[in-house]
Amino acid sequence: MAKNITTREQDYNQWYLDVIKAAQLADYSPVRGCMVIRPTGYALWEAIQGDLDARFKATGHTNAYFPLLIPVSFLQKEADHVDGFAMECAVVTHSGLEASEDGLKVKGELAEPLVVRPTSETVIGHMYSQWIQSYRDLPVLLNQWANVMRWELRTRLFLRTAEFLWQEGHTAHETAEEAQEETLKMLDVYAECVEEFLAVPVIKGQKTESEKFPGADTTYCIEALMQDGKALQAGTSHNLGQNFAKAFDIGFLGRDNQRHLCWTTSWGVSTRLIGALIMTHSDDEGLVLPPRMAPVVCAIVPIYRKEGEKEQVMEACRNMLVSLCGIKAVEQAESRLGNRDQLAVFFGEGHRQQVILDMRDTKPVEKHFYWEQRGVPFRLEVGPRDVAKNACVLKNRLSRDKEFLQQDELSGSWLENKIEAMQSELFQRAQTRTEEGTCFVDSYEELKKALAERSGFVRCWFNPDVDNEQKIKEETKGTVRCIPLDQPGGEGTCIYSGEPAKQQVIFAIAY
Repeated sequence: MAKNITTREQDYNQWYLDVIKAAQLADYSPVRGCMVIRPTGYALWEAIQGDLDARFKATGHTNAYFPLLIPVSFLQKEADHVDGFAMECAVVTHSGLEASEDGLKVKGELAEPLVVRPTSETVIGHMYSQWIQSYRDLPVLLNQWANVMRWELRTRLFLRTAEFLWQEGHTAHETAEEAQEETLKMLDVYAECVEEFLAVPVIKGQKTESEKFPGADTTYCIEALMQDGKALQAGTSHNLGQNFAKAFDIGFLGRDNQRHLCWTTSWGVSTRLIGALIMTHSDDEGLVLPPRMAPVVCAIVPIYRKEGEKEQVMEACRNMLVSLCGIKAVEQAESRLGNRDQLAVFFGEGHRQQVILDMRDTKPVEKHFYWEQRGVPFRLEVGPRDVAKNACVLKNRLSRDKEFLQQDELSGSWLENKIEAMQSELFQRAQTRTEEGTCFVDSYEELKKALAERSGFVRCWFNPDVDNEQKIKEETKGTVRCIPLDQPGGEGTCIYSGEPAKQQVIFAIAY
């Protein structure tokens, strides 16, 4: 166990914060409930952005940007929407500051207060009403990468903060069928990214009426199970029907020469995904990163005691860099190095992942600790004896095993194979944990016992009902995470009402 990290068994919540601190991912800011994402943490968000952005564009979406400030009157146009977000809104009421004898004071009260965006359906709906005139203008498939603010009172880094980063997709369609197809398509895109890139298994499902997005006809989600048995909502996709089209008059002249209202969708994931990957994969030694998304995929650590050993060890390290990344990439990195003591060389296509030669003047044990706590998947160590044998030592962050190699074995394809093997193992570990953490119950008593004693996903027959769900939440702290899309068919008995039920749901205690 790392000395600066609490074990998961001792205190899971503190362990989570310790992993973030040790890896230097984020800190709380001077503004209550907000966070500062440090370079190492932001590199994880950039990796997620890059993967998702490519997937969005492959499905025909393009990026745009909309204002941070939204008139209060916009929120009032859709009744469910304003009810859902009113208590979380930060509001701008004045336009500036001026000096006074008592210090700075506000001036210039606004004619209409402005809300710092909690989400952008309203302002985007307003713009769509200006842009869309004919069925020939449809579909509109836009996404924006942005920050939002929801005035959370109980916060936790990445999982729930007042301000966070996300993407929000907003589309408009000619028919209800097209909007539904889009809603489910983007749910699949999220599931594929989270499972294939972050190695986090998810369950796709529909939210109940009490859990759906304010203003949506239907909300779909992906739910993941963390190591402590709690659920985490990792992404949502909303079919907004014509609710926002009615509120903002988003209409078009149809093929029948009649005016019709559009059908719209919205969908989003956030920096919460960083919290998901931390809690799914990390251990008591620190952060563990899926190698496909790790910004640094391998660190090369030279080991020498005497100055006379340094030259031959560093030469061997450079040769290893060339074997892994190619001479051109190494020479380009060296030309940019300057006075920095880490040589970072791009690995593979895309110029996203790096192999780093750690040339810092610190003890080898400190370098090992540094890279391990940052979750770097692989570490190659080379000392004078290794140089004499043309060898090196590979350390695997996941298994923490040592593997003795000949330097001639190293190549880009060798590292690619290692990446794929670890990625697969991480996903399988998490998948097994999810399967073992899922149980089926036949009665409400069994549900209460399962949530109290073992947590995890609890599957059962249930008729969603707002009042009943609230009573269950008060008694068990569990909520319906989703109505899984993969239903067994047939009919069962609702565990709460005793009436016939046509669908199973998943209960869990959630973040």
